[in-house]
Amino acid sequence: MFELVPMTPAYADEVDGWRYDPPYDFYDLRADPGDRAEFLDPDGWEHTRAVLDGPDGNLVGFVQFDPKPGAVEVGLGMAPTETGRGRGRAFVEAGLDYARERYDPERFELAVAAFNERAITVYERCGFERVGTDAVETNGGEYAFVRMARAAKRGARRGRSA
Repeated sequence: MFELVPMTPAYADEVDGWRYDPPYDFYDLRADPGDRAEFLDPDGWEHTRAVLDGPDGNLVGFVQFDPKPGAVEVGLGMAPTETGRGRGRAFVEAGLDYARERYDPERFELAVAAFNERAITVYERCGFERVGTDAVETNGGEYAFVRMARAAKRGARRGRSA
C-alpha cells in the first residue's frame, strides 16, 4: 500500500507546505524554525524517507529513523489530508517494516506529543506501550511528550521499555 523512497527537495518542500488544523498545527514545520531548517537540510536525509501512496504515487507522509544500539527511534508525519482516514496503522507498519529490513533493531522507540491521543491510539494498536513522559522544548515552549516502545520482531504486540 505504501512505498518508502528517498527524501527529495520536492518532497521536503511539499511537507513544508502542509498545514494542520488546531491543535495539530503544532506539527506544522513552520511552528519551530530550528526543526524546519533541520528537516529541509538534505545533509540530514540519510535516515529520512518520503512515503508514497502505492497506487498513485502521491506523497502521503514521511518517516525519520534514528538508529541507536539495539533500537531505532522512529518519527512519523502524515499529510493533513491523510489523517483520520483509517490508514494510520498501515502507515506506521510500513515504516516499521522498512526499519526492520534496513536496521535490524531489537526494539522500536518513538515520542509523541501527549495531547495527540489520536496518534497514541494508533501506536498502541501497532503494539507500542507507553514507557514514560518527558518535557521537551520545541515550538517556543515546553511540552509533554509520551515515550513509547515495542519489540521490533514482526508480529510483536507488546513492547518493552528501553
